[in-house]
Order: sequence, then C-alpha cells, then structure tokens
Amino acid sequence: MTIPTFPLHGPGLRGARSPRVAILGREGSGRESIFRAAASTATRHERLAGVGPAYEDCLVEVGLDQISLVALPAIDSLHPRDPDARVTLKYLLWGDRWPAIARHEAHLPETDFAAPDLLLLVLDATNLERDLELALELLQLGRPMVFALNRLDEARARRRFINLRALERRLGWPVMPTVAHMGLGLADLFTTLARLAREHRGAPARPTTQPPSGYLAEPLAAVAALVADPEVTAAFAVPAHFLSLQLAEKDPYFCGELKAHFPALQDRLRAVRRTADAALPRPLAEEIHADRHHRAALLYEAVLRPGLRDETPRWQRWADDLFLHPRWGFAGTLAIFALVLFFVFEVSAFLDSLTVARLIAWAEPWQPTSLPGVLARAVLDGLIGLTGIVIPYMLPLVLLLVVLEESGIMHRVAFVVDRGFHQLGLHGGVALPFLMGLGCNVPALAATAAVTRGRDRTVASLLITFLPCSARSAILLAVGGKYLGGLGVFALFMLIPIVVSLVGKLLKRRYPETTPGIIQEIPAYAIPTWRQVLANTWERSRDILTIVLPLLVAGSVVLALLDHYGADGWIDWALTPITAGWLGLPVALGVPILFGILRKELSLLMVFQALGTQELATVLDTTQIVTFLVFLTFYVPCVSTFAMMLRLLGRRDALYSIALSIGVALVAAAAVRWPLELAGWLA
Repeated sequence: MTIPTFPLHGPGLRGARSPRVAILGREGSGRESIFRAAASTATRHERLAGVGPAYEDCLVEVGLDQISLVALPAIDSLHPRDPDARVTLKYLLWGDRWPAIARHEAHLPETDFAAPDLLLLVLDATNLERDLELALELLQLGRPMVFALNRLDEARARRRFINLRALERRLGWPVMPTVAHMGLGLADLFTTLARLAREHRGAPARPTTQPPSGYLAEPLAAVAALVADPEVTAAFAVPAHFLSLQLAEKDPYFCGELKAHFPALQDRLRAVRRTADAALPRPLAEEIHADRHHRAALLYEAVLRPGLRDETPRWQRWADDLFLHPRWGFAGTLAIFALVLFFVFEVSAFLDSLTVARLIAWAEPWQPTSLPGVLARAVLDGLIGLTGIVIPYMLPLVLLLVVLEESGIMHRVAFVVDRGFHQLGLHGGVALPFLMGLGCNVPALAATAAVTRGRDRTVASLLITFLPCSARSAILLAVGGKYLGGLGVFALFMLIPIVVSLVGKLLKRRYPETTPGIIQEIPAYAIPTWRQVLANTWERSRDILTIVLPLLVAGSVVLALLDHYGADGWIDWALTPITAGWLGLPVALGVPILFGILRKELSLLMVFQALGTQELATVLDTTQIVTFLVFLTFYVPCVSTFAMMLRLLGRRDALYSIALSIGVALVAAAAVRWPLELAGWLA
C-alpha cells in the first residue's frame, strides 16, 4: 500500500490555525465550479445576516494543511446598490464583527463568520478586461490575494492567450491558470493558497500594487485627509485608502454612514468634491470609475498575446474533453467502467476457467473420510480458494487499476464522479475500487486502502462488501435467469444500488464527522512503465498472502470438521429461526448458508445437495427463490473479504461489517418476501 507523503513547510495550518479563504467572482466566472470541486461531502449553508443570498463553507485538506473555504455570493463591484450584495461586502470587510457605523443595522450578524484571511478572486479568461476592474477594487483592501485565471480552455479556443507571469507581476499576487469544470490546475491553486496563507499569517495590510492614476492623487489625498481622524478610522474599520475611494466615488452606503455619524465631515467632503469636479474633465466619482476602467483595459492589453498557437497537443485536448468535460465527460468515465466490467466478466471469467475451474475438477474425485485426509482436503480447498481470488481477479484488476493511475486517467474519473459519491459521504477516488468490487471484494478493498484513509476508508470498505462479486453475480444470473426471467434479474440488480444508498445514509449517522474536502489532483497524461506498474501491483497485492491465506485455510478447516463430525443437523437446527422463521426457507438450507462464507459458489452447490435436486422450482416457490437470492446477495461476502477488513479496519469494524451485512441481508430479504407473500395471498 502506497503511503502518501507531504513536505513540511512550517507549523501545520489546521484547527484554529486554518486560514479562512473567501472565493469571490462575478456570476459565471467559475467561482462555484472551484468550490464544488474542492468542497467536502457536507458543506454549511448560512445566510450572512438572515437576509439575502447564502454563503457556503467547508474545510478542505491541502496536504497536511487545512483551509476553511468560503464561497461568497457573486459580486460585480465593491459599490453594490442591491442591499443583498451590500451584506456580502460587509462580511468581506468585517466578518461578523461589524464596526460602530454598522451596529444600528436592522439585520445584524446571526452566526459566527470570521473575516477572510485571504481572498481568491476567480477571473474569467474569456472576459478578462471586465474582471480586472473588480480585481483593481479588491486590491485596495490590502489583503493577501490569489487570482485563479479560469476558463482558459475557452479563451484558447478563441485564440486569446494571456501572459500569466506578466499579469502576476502587475497585480502583485500569484495568478494560477485553471479550467475549473475539468479540475485542471486546482491542486496547484490550493497549494499556493496554503503557502500564501502561511507566509502572510498575521502580517499587516500592504499597499495596493495598482493605485489610481497620478492625476487623481491630489483630490484623493484631500478626501483622505478628511477621514484621517482616528475616531473615523475606528468607526469604519477599513483601510484608509479604500475608505477614501468609496467616499470619493459617492458610494451610497459609506456616504450615508458618514453623514449619519459624522455630519460635519459630510459638508467638508462635498466641498472637496466640488473643488475636484471643477479641476477635472468630469466629476470626481465618474473620473475615478473611468480611470479604473482605463487601467483595467491597459492591463489587459499589456498581458494579452493574440495570435499565438496553443502549445497543448491536440490529442491531450481531445482526451480531456473525453474524460473531464462537464457535458460529455461521462462518456470517458463510462468507457473506463465498461473496461473494468469487461475484465470482471470476460477476462477474469476466462482466467477462472483456465485455473480454478480445472483445479476444482481435479480435486473433486478426492473425497477422504479419515480425519487426516479431511484436514488435508480442507487445506487444499483453502489454497484453491486463494488461487481463485489471486489469479482471475486480484492480479488483473489491480494491474488495470495501477495502469489507470499511472496514466492519469483514474484521477480524471475520480473528478467526474466526485459529486455523485458525495451523496454517500465519500469522494470520487473510490469509484474504481467500487467497480472492482463487482469482480472480487478483496482487490477492491486493497484498492480502497490506496486511495482513502480515516473515516472515508471505513465507510467505503463497509459499502464495498454489499457489492455483488462475480461469484454472487453468477448465482443471481444463473438461478434468477432460469426461474425469474430477465425482468426478475434486472429487478434484483436494481435493488443493489438502493440498498447501498440506504446503508450509506446509515453509515453517515454512525460516522457523522464531516470529511474535509479533497482537491482531486489532475496530473499530466503519462505512459506507464512496466517496472513501475509491476512494482505497484505487487505492493498492493502482497498482503493477501499474509492476511487472507491463513484465515481462508482456517475457515476451510473449521467447516470441514463440522461436516466430518456430522454437525449438519445441529447447524440446521440452530439456524431454524432464521431459515424457516424469518426467511421462510426450508430448514435444510442452514448449512449452505453457513458454508457460503467460505466461497459463494459453494452455497449453490450445497443448496442442490441439501434439497436433493437441481430443479429448485420443484421444492421452492418463486417467493422463496427471490428471498434466498436477495439474502445471498447482501449476506457476509466471504472469509477472504473478512480477512481484508481485519487488515484495513481492525477487529471492531470488521466484526461490525459482519453484523451489518447479516442485518441488511435479513431486512432486505424480509422486505422482499413479505410483499410477495401478501400479493400471492391476495391473488
């Protein structure tokens, strides 16, 4: 199992040290896409002051650090006329600690909301000039900033190429390229946020890198002199140059509060404005706005590089469209899922027929009756069972998983399905392990260990045990297809995602802690090397020899001894409350149900032996067949799976998985049995 490593750059930013980062941007800039891509499985929704649009926040893990990420409502300017947008501005400036000028508001802060330590402004690369005006306004706040230059793919398609380093030099803060809806660049973006938060933690506000043009310096200095009084500064609690600009531009909120709290200054401010209006071509407020618009246009022209060729290879753009595009990116994901299913039902089944099936046929004639012979046959059955896991399922599927990881494709699949898995309280990284569970739960659990940790690993592992492996699927297809028809088999398989979803909600209550958001890294495409692929495959498969083999052999020996000493009748009698009582099945099915924990194929063979016929319809009615198949689908997978659960989760959660699977199997079987019996009785 690969253990992730992260470099240490100083004290960890976790808990109370987690920096608060506010995502800002205009509507349609990609602000929401970045938040959704990074958000945890459960975000907090709050209204800023009980009115207006809501914000969302959550914790996001960035290596060993954590960021408290806040998505504020869209904002176009720091001069909002809409009362709802004005609330956003207040929280951007003050958090929940509103200064003296705002304490008379009708709607005051209703919840804890610390002011952001760092601002993340999302710039739309297809409409950069407009967004740069908002950037110039936010720079007046003097707070650390990171700019995410988003929608670069669309800008390049329109042959608009932007000099990122030149833009970064002029703005004075990092500019990170992103394509948020594809997850590209987000890992580097959040790494930069964590680094900047650490470097500027507790530092005072710094002057803006883009001050107004020089010809406005004199009138703005006159306005600044009016509000330089410490009493005014304390009352507004904003940077002096920002307050000067707001008053000079006749911002209705700040001018209104100045008039209400400092009426004498309001008259002097009007006099300064009149003097400036007479000296400038346009009124001071219009001139400041025009100057900002002009500076944004000049900045845009300085960083635009028209006519350049896109250096991204065409095949890479096509591949990203196939795997990451929000509209048709699911096509690539479905193709990968289909590839995994092909391995499960074709390649693995073919390998099974060449290896395990022949081993079983070779060992079948040997039916010893002496105790030493019975023990030897039990050990042989355990080894055959191990072979049936490793050769057909473990090695091919883990090999496929490693190839998908090394090539960069698996990371893209995880990004696409991430939001869907949030409904189960998980992240998209568990998508392929879930699919591998359709072949065999053992390699699926091993793959889960490689992509999860903590609470996510526990929940994902518990849910994987409810996915029907190839052995259980074979029983469903064989018995269900023969006695229930295609529609019946389809209904049985449709029951599986329903049960998994319900169990997922149950597990969210048992493990209520919220999983922090995880940035799904999108690495560059690469051609895997055989040495690396084989090394990683062995790393993820070697535990099966030390963990699964002993328990598999031990389980085989115990069951063989029970059979040798004629404990069948006692087992059937002990399980009567379950088989005959709860499930409504023949008492003779107790032994097949118990022996099914060794290998599910044994269940079906022993059912035929216990009932004395291979024509189940002669001894079981349709309701009993359905009940048995449903119970077998969700019942304890096998000893090998339990061994891996012990290895991954420990004894407590492994035993809980057994209790959970038995409970779910009993409830699901009863939920199917009783309506069918009622329908038969009514008919």
